[in-house]
Amino acid sequence: MLDWSTCQAVEQIPGIVSGAWVFHGTRVPVHALFENIEDGATVAQFLEWFPGVTREQVEAVLEHATRSLQVA
Repeated sequence: MLDWSTCQAVEQIPGIVSGAWVFHGTRVPVHALFENIEDGATVAQFLEWFPGVTREQVEAVLEHATRSLQVA
């Protein structure tokens, strides 16, 4: 499982969205980004649909996920 605690673009607060990892300062779950991309959405569309999330946050989350897949 991916360790989101080292990604500054996200936060986990008990009682907010059932403790799911969300984009910092929002109630938008990180998994919403990946679900939308899997369904064919672009990053631009995601940002339009979730205006509280910034492009920088999305880029940080995608970079964090990419780094986690790299072999050390």
